[in-house]
Amino acid sequence: MSDNPLANVGDLAKPFDTLVKKIAKGVGTLYEPRRIKNVAKAEVEVEKIKAASDIEIMDLHRRAEQRRIEEEAKHQKNMEDITAKAAPHLNEDANPDVMDDDWVANLFDKCRIVSDDEMQSLWARVLAGEANTPGTYSKRTVNLLSDFDKSDADLFTKLCGFGWVIGNVVPLVFDIQADIYNKNGINFNTLSHLESIGLIQFGEITSFGRHKLPKRVDVYYYGKRLCLEMTKDVDNQLEIGMVLLTRIGQELAPICGSKPVEGFYEYVKEQWKQYLLAAERD
Repeated sequence: MSDNPLANVGDLAKPFDTLVKKIAKGVGTLYEPRRIKNVAKAEVEVEKIKAASDIEIMDLHRRAEQRRIEEEAKHQKNMEDITAKAAPHLNEDANPDVMDDDWVANLFDKCRIVSDDEMQSLWARVLAGEANTPGTYSKRTVNLLSDFDKSDADLFTKLCGFGWVIGNVVPLVFDIQADIYNKNGINFNTLSHLESIGLIQFGEITSFGRHKLPKRVDVYYYGKRLCLEMTKDVDNQLEIGMVLLTRIGQELAPICGSKPVEGFYEYVKEQWKQYLLAAERD
């Protein structure tokens, strides 16, 4: 049985087949036969090196060549794993062929060293998202993602568990000392860290707000709607807490794998109780 993850996706659907060819065009083949051929050829060269006399080549060179081959094999496997994990996230109408070649090359230059399963899944969702809608993820987002530790990704995912859709995604953090945040790893230090790596804006003293809102506003928490009625007919303001996602944060939020926090819908209703319709107060 082949150890190539791409061989285990069954009959390749057209979008995935196109994606594989697009990647191959930009960063080299992902197909098993050629990989085996290349690795076998490299191993033959290593054997030649090993057989050479000390006069022809130093032992240091032999070890360096062996290390290079082993590293390339690991990188190849990582790229294939990420590509295979992208398959379930491709839309039927995806057109990977129009993806920017430089963007593809940059992504694989960054993600080829990623072996952690969860981080590979995050990279795979970025790859699939760009294939579905080219231009979704900026080069800056890809570059920042390459500097992520797994702990950074986990922390951002926890924060996005507090995310409401108010036009775009907004993590509602009203009080950084409240238990509902602290027991989920969100506090002054973690928010400061997320700000330092470029994912959020953190208003340590003042709160952010949505401005020029109409009389009626619908907001959503993981598909669950909350209807708000503002005080004026036009030009209303709604306090949305101490955190805003940066552009990079907005790009990553939909694919970070966050889940709703138990009790947070009710917590937000209490924060906005003055805006609730009578039917929403129960």
